[in-house]
Amino acid sequence: MRLLSVNVGRAKAVPYSDHPQGLTGIDKRPVEGPVRISAPGPKGVGGSGLAGDTVCSLIHHGGNDQAVYAVAREDLDDWERELGRTLADGMFGENLTTTGLDVSDARIGERWRIGLDVVLEVTTGRIPCRTFQGHVGERRWVKRFTAKAATGAYLRVIEPGEVRAGDAIEIVHIPEHEVTARMAFQASTTHRELLPRLLAAGEALHPEALAAARAYVERHGG
Repeated sequence: MRLLSVNVGRAKAVPYSDHPQGLTGIDKRPVEGPVRISAPGPKGVGGSGLAGDTVCSLIHHGGNDQAVYAVAREDLDDWERELGRTLADGMFGENLTTTGLDVSDARIGERWRIGLDVVLEVTTGRIPCRTFQGHVGERRWVKRFTAKAATGAYLRVIEPGEVRAGDAIEIVHIPEHEVTARMAFQASTTHRELLPRLLAAGEALHPEALAAARAYVERHGG
């Protein structure tokens, strides 16, 4: 398991962004050399956990519980075969492109050590949006991405430090529950009946997903 690329993006104006000024940082490109990763602060205030990476819509993106977004190269390769086109590392707006690691089926609370210093913890899956669809440029992209549910994973920073392409990735903690980034994504989108099962992940789950699961149980029972 290793880190193929570290990807950062700068703000740019596009016609498909929901940002008031039409800005987005989704166009992330691989960078050379070490990149500092640290907790950026609460959502709505903090942006990306990666130095030099821009988050434009702080309402929906960034913050401590989704400081880093990771996608498996294997999932990009699968989409390449389906779409019949090349997808470069960073194409999905991910900060980290990995190989040898099942990112979408990583468990909530699972921790990865990357390189010597950095430890990250899985919090939830990525919900596709209009900006993502416009960036990829495929019709019905939100529906297709949702149906496949190869969502990648958002992560919070447990131990800060520097990472670079080629760093080894080690899974240093696997929780005993069965709640994965994919399950959290499906519970938030197409399979709301899964929401009660998310409670097994406890406080490791992204706070918004945890609140949704608790509200569902209160309303419908578990």
